[in-house]
Amino acid sequence: MKRQLMSALGIALAVGLTACSSTGSPPAGDGSAAADPKAARGTVTVWLMDDAQKNWPDLVQRVNDEFAAKYPNVTLKLSYQGWADKVGKLDKAIADGSAPDVVELGNTETMKYVLSGALAPVDRSSFDNSDAWIKALANTCTYQDKLWCVPYYAGARVAIYQSAAFQQATGSAEFPKTETDLLAALDRIAEKNRSDRSFSPLYLPGPYWYAAMSYVAAYGGSIAKFDSSGNWHGTLHDPKSQQGISHFVDLVRKYNKGDQTVNEQNQYEAMARGHAAAFYGNGYEAASVTAPGTGDPSLKDSVRLATMPGPDGKPLPTFIGGSDLAVTAKSAQSALAADWIRMFTGTKSQQALADKDILPNNLTQLAPLKSRPTTAAAANAVPDAWFTPLAPGWGAVEKQRILPDMLAAILKGKSVDQATKEADAAIDQLINKPS
Repeated sequence: MKRQLMSALGIALAVGLTACSSTGSPPAGDGSAAADPKAARGTVTVWLMDDAQKNWPDLVQRVNDEFAAKYPNVTLKLSYQGWADKVGKLDKAIADGSAPDVVELGNTETMKYVLSGALAPVDRSSFDNSDAWIKALANTCTYQDKLWCVPYYAGARVAIYQSAAFQQATGSAEFPKTETDLLAALDRIAEKNRSDRSFSPLYLPGPYWYAAMSYVAAYGGSIAKFDSSGNWHGTLHDPKSQQGISHFVDLVRKYNKGDQTVNEQNQYEAMARGHAAAFYGNGYEAASVTAPGTGDPSLKDSVRLATMPGPDGKPLPTFIGGSDLAVTAKSAQSALAADWIRMFTGTKSQQALADKDILPNNLTQLAPLKSRPTTAAAANAVPDAWFTPLAPGWGAVEKQRILPDMLAAILKGKSVDQATKEADAAIDQLINKPS
């Protein structure tokens, strides 16, 4: 599908993209690697994020074994990356010619690498379930009618709560369906736990911009919009966006009794340590609350997932999170790299993720998760999810921490009006320039 940002890129980018995709070679993943697998030679390097190492190492091993059996004379080198430094490492590797053949990208990162010519096109029709891929995920890989990466898994944020805490304070172990009822329940929980000054009825980190922008979306606001002149511009200063930000900040101030400057990276720890009744996070974070190594296994029967109610009587819109897998443009083993991705994102692999309550990349395998207690809230949130602007400079906006810094400034006392005006100005400086 055509992207609106196309007109904002200019001739230089168009030339760059043409240069990386007009060599006459077929898209990676066209099946050419399968002609004689045993004759294939060389090395395929893969960078996966450490989520896979922590949460589904068995899937990684199975796919690596499958790849080795098919290509016995090809060496597979896999390394795990951390989210904090992956982009910097990848940028350096691309610059010095040592980029991996396969790289996992967060779905907000893909457009940066598409526009810079760092990724190779792939053949959508050669991947399982491609006709049923979750649209919002597939969109993050699509530009100028070409596919530049493959959806890996989806993520949606939900309410994760300690049902015993709600039962003790309100008489019901169920999570409230409306925000009015939720706030009343949180007030009762606060009163019940008033002796613990570090106890947060709702642990909502101050810099948690994904959550803040969900409230912006609930009020009909947005981070940025594409205008008729062919440019993106920040819209956080718009009244609807300001309403959402103010609402989020009010919740943080009232219910987060921890350090409000700490981000959401390890927010599950507050509940695992007995200092939170609820938090808003990815469904898989619930497992960290009760896991022997990271949390408190005694909470296993109490920790539940539910739909987070929004301020408008509807569920809170969720960010469509997730990851994509891409073949880098200068890979000498692009067909083999695409085949590894094909195995790793195939039906069998996606089912392995679904069995672990991870949202698969396609609607067919997502459907059963909509009625599973552990995944229903997240799976049902996917169709109405929001996403960050598909703009050439969005990566730079994230890298410069404009949104979390804006929220931090407001929590320190700066007015929402002033902070959003400054954030829009900063966004405007970056969002139309390829990062």
